[in-house]
Amino acid sequence: MFVHYIDLGWRSLKRTPVVSLLMLLAIAIGIGITMTSLSVYHMMSVNPMPHKNDQLFAVQLRTMDQGVDWWTPDDLPFQLTYQDAMNLRKSPVPFRQAAMLKTGFGVKPANPDISPFIETARAADSDFFAMYEVPFAYGAPWDKAVDLQGEAVAVIGAELNQKLFGGGNNIGKDIVLDSVSYRIIGILKAWKLEPQIYDLNNGAWGQNEQLFIPFSLLPIQELKSWGNNNGWKYEEQKTYQDKLNSEVLWLQYKVELADKQAQQDYRDYLAGYIKEQQQLGRFQRDDAEGDIKNIAQWLDYRQIVSDDNKILVGLSFMFLAVCLANILSLLLAKFLKRAPEIGVRRALGASKTQVFAQHLVEVGMLGLAGGALGLVIAQLGLYLLRSGFSRYEAVAQMDLAMWLAAPTISLLACLLAGCYPAWKVCRTTPALYLKTQ
Repeated sequence: MFVHYIDLGWRSLKRTPVVSLLMLLAIAIGIGITMTSLSVYHMMSVNPMPHKNDQLFAVQLRTMDQGVDWWTPDDLPFQLTYQDAMNLRKSPVPFRQAAMLKTGFGVKPANPDISPFIETARAADSDFFAMYEVPFAYGAPWDKAVDLQGEAVAVIGAELNQKLFGGGNNIGKDIVLDSVSYRIIGILKAWKLEPQIYDLNNGAWGQNEQLFIPFSLLPIQELKSWGNNNGWKYEEQKTYQDKLNSEVLWLQYKVELADKQAQQDYRDYLAGYIKEQQQLGRFQRDDAEGDIKNIAQWLDYRQIVSDDNKILVGLSFMFLAVCLANILSLLLAKFLKRAPEIGVRRALGASKTQVFAQHLVEVGMLGLAGGALGLVIAQLGLYLLRSGFSRYEAVAQMDLAMWLAAPTISLLACLLAGCYPAWKVCRTTPALYLKTQ
């Protein structure tokens, strides 16, 4: 019977090609626009490491003096001071932990055919690579001893390795950064982590760093921050050491905690650390506290998906609703025009359920076709986003969930729009049309 309904639906669509094409375009455009905005929203809100959601945490401390407010929802800064980062590194609770910041260098290639260039870098502790599962093609991170006593070593990414050496295993070679020679001890595989959950201060989207050096080199090389530097009081800083001793918030700090007990232990450790610092004259406020947030909480807290994106998704579904309203009107006119035919079928024994099912199958065929065409329109929209706005390159994509969602939404939307016209026509009174015949 279902195959018969498909045959009847196909014949019906062919009998009214103009109306059928109008309905097909309406649903396709509605689905195309909806899936474009929904795909961007979906990719922005996805957790890049769901399997470690309850293990990786961002650390926050309310370090300001009494009366100094921050602009975050809970009055906690996003970043830490250097002295707090160095103190927290002594905690035995985390399974892994890493202080880090965004910096950069002028790179002088050994190959004279390659001009010097600027390269963004990340100074971090060695645990960073295991915490964020950074894959190595050659070599390995620096030893834990380097985290305590700086050494001029570097890990480079696959793209930088290709640019400098043409690819391959180049462990042991040197790379000159701002006139300082660093020995390459690790080369990464192609790697992308977006959103960049380890540092959301400088944009969640974009290429991950291609150059990594030990965090312990900060005081040795006097590395500059290429990220955000937030201060809450005036401090005269004449030397680099003055900045290290200051209350400027400019470092990110992440910890990996094995289980719930470790999480509670670390919260207790932060509470103890705050009391210790208060005795030393810091954190002079009544509500001084520390907090940790897992990946999902951190993404939501940092509002990676802005209200603008949510509004766009809502507007796109409203546009889809307008398209469905037009489809409903066209279906109602088309089905009622066939009322005499349906009256004869009812007189010959067709039930209301059969007539209703027949018309819903026709509407479903229209929905699937519109969903397929809508996918094409959505891909075009995403391509235009990627071409016009570089920051959307990573999020203007469709994953498998979105590919499956498009025909599903289209089918359900069309069935919803077709229910009333199908119900209306199945209530046709056979005797009325038999008299006219």
